[in-house]
Amino acid sequence: MGVASSGFSLTSEPHRSITANNEHLAEYIPARTGILSVVPKAWVPYGELIRIDKPTGTYYLFFPCLFSTLLAAPMADPMAPFSSAAATAALFFSGALIMRGAGCTINDLWDRDLDPQVRRTRLRPIARGAITPFQGIVFTGFQLLAGLAVLVQFPLPCLAYGIPSLALVLTYPLAKRVTYYPQAVLGLAFSWGAIMGFPALGIDLLSNSAALLAAACLYTSNIAWVVLYDMIYAHMDIKDDINAGIKSIALKHEHQTKQVLTGLAIAQVGLLGAAGMAAGAGPIFFLGSCGGALVTLGIMIRRVNLKSVKNCWWWFVNGCWITGGVISIGMAADYVYRSLEQSEPRPVPEERSLEA
Repeated sequence: MGVASSGFSLTSEPHRSITANNEHLAEYIPARTGILSVVPKAWVPYGELIRIDKPTGTYYLFFPCLFSTLLAAPMADPMAPFSSAAATAALFFSGALIMRGAGCTINDLWDRDLDPQVRRTRLRPIARGAITPFQGIVFTGFQLLAGLAVLVQFPLPCLAYGIPSLALVLTYPLAKRVTYYPQAVLGLAFSWGAIMGFPALGIDLLSNSAALLAAACLYTSNIAWVVLYDMIYAHMDIKDDINAGIKSIALKHEHQTKQVLTGLAIAQVGLLGAAGMAAGAGPIFFLGSCGGALVTLGIMIRRVNLKSVKNCWWWFVNGCWITGGVISIGMAADYVYRSLEQSEPRPVPEERSLEA
């Protein structure tokens, strides 16, 4: 593919394979604003490594966890109280924060020979030599231990459901070397939380067929969403990816992108609706979550300028909150309505006296 080997070298020397094509590019300039400008200098490369100053990835990883929590809560027997759903969501967010950072570190370790060839990624800490591969591996180990510490706070079945996702986290960066559809692999990894909310609230997916169907539909719906927004994201690097030999769905379908995005949006909303039907959701869900997603995705696909890096970035960042937000609000409103409906006292039918 015209790129250097991506094998690991556990040397203590920083990796400095900056290609000749990038020697003219601007040197690294430390952050002067934001969180990276106030943390100790020695911590800055690690903060950059986990993208602490770019939290959108954390939100994208958290949303499927939130979706499954809100969809599963009314299905629990008895229905999960608001406090339980909120605590579960908070725990999921802490896990998303940690595991998104771990995923970024693993990605940068694999891509340390590719990143210097892409303008947007050439100054990442491992690519520029601020962190050695060995230091990155050790740091990854600590992050995975922290993620495990969060995972064990959930009910025991969550361990069985959660640990297999590590295989996807570890192998996703390799996908861009062998297929034009690495976004599909990313979708499998980033959507895992769409399953986790059910066992987190005590629902056994193996014995509850309705919950299993709801989880499966929600998972595949979220995969479509991941491929959709990451296809827009991939357009930011499309020129450099060609030169570096990096594969992506944006390259494969560069001239049919909006048609592909439209198909993905239809699949996402359709599968989301199927998840709601399996979960017994009401009209609020279908109008709010499904209808809202359809409208917001349609607006994004129509308005995004795929030739503009700045515009692609804007829609990637804000689309997270726009579409993820309306889906969450619709689910939350449906959950609240069903909870209130269940708590209303039902009239007891009067007994009729039998005359002798």
